[in-house]
Amino acid sequence: MKKRSYIFLLLCLLYAVSSHSQCEEVYLSGRVSDTLNNQRFYNLMVINLTTQQGVFGQPSGKFGVYVNPGDEIAFSVEGYDRVSIIVPESDSCNIDTNVVLPNRVQEISSVEVRPIKSLETIREEREELSMRETRTVTGVNVLQSPITALYERFSQKAQSKRKVAEMEHQDNINAVLKDLLRLYVSYDVVYLEEDEFESFVYFLNIDEDFLRTATDYQLITYIKDKLEHYKSMNPEIFPNR
Repeated sequence: MKKRSYIFLLLCLLYAVSSHSQCEEVYLSGRVSDTLNNQRFYNLMVINLTTQQGVFGQPSGKFGVYVNPGDEIAFSVEGYDRVSIIVPESDSCNIDTNVVLPNRVQEISSVEVRPIKSLETIREEREELSMRETRTVTGVNVLQSPITALYERFSQKAQSKRKVAEMEHQDNINAVLKDLLRLYVSYDVVYLEEDEFESFVYFLNIDEDFLRTATDYQLITYIKDKLEHYKSMNPEIFPNR
């Protein structure tokens, strides 16, 4: 009888020990690391998403926090995607882990890189500006071909040709002015963003003859003065410039 009681007590003790072998609270420690860079993490946060509590990690990436098995723990660092783990059961009540933070992939819009032309190249392009000629009947040809002259004067097709030629010519002027602005910006003569060139060139409304014949100094002075005028008329675009 005594032997049976002893065996029963032993079984109860073994059951009690086995039922409490799993820790109710676990000390989770370890270190976070970058997949590519060996750097310090001054803004590491270790957040228990289950209890909604959090602590700061060390700049070295090391951390230590008491948690419960089954808790979801998140590791958050500015500039990285958040990583989370589920705390497993532990017999030792102490878990050491290494958390790898993947670099966040940044999507950057495509950028068009334009070469900056030299002042000499732009000067040559200024001097070569000329509107493409469309076929018109003038002078003696008017007397020899009056019907053709009248047709070209009133023809919708001829007017369209002239309009296209004028638009292409204006595009060439604008392109030269934008090249000038890029050069001036690169030398800190003026300050404008690339996406501001279009509206400023339209505001310039520069005389074609002046653009072709002006000296470099005259052009710089003219454009700088115009830019100051443009900025004063558009303070919302240039609040701190």
